[in-house]
Amino acid sequence: MHAFDVLGDPVRRRILELLAGGEQSSGSIVEVIQHEFGISQPAVSQHLKVLRESGFATVRADKQKRIYAVDTAPLKEVDQWLERFRAFWEPRLEALATEIARGKRKRRLEDSDRG
Repeated sequence: MHAFDVLGDPVRRRILELLAGGEQSSGSIVEVIQHEFGISQPAVSQHLKVLRESGFATVRADKQKRIYAVDTAPLKEVDQWLERFRAFWEPRLEALATEIARGKRKRRLEDSDRG
């Protein structure tokens, strides 16, 4: 399965967001996903299976629990693919950062003139 096929699903993206915060047990993932998306435990398990089989997540046993973690290797591939498109938005983001810095500097100067 292609990385964008995996990431194209909102449930799988949300699971990866949860895992980005650190390891999670399958039970805690199921609890959050069921609450947010209203899907069954077997459906969540299928999404976890897709993430495992596509290399986006790893799993290890800890006593009776299955602990999931994000695997960054496929995300690096996505990042490399996106590299060719960064030229479209990076100059705009840099210009925005410059304008924000100017605004902050102007406010500081105005505040120091009043103070």
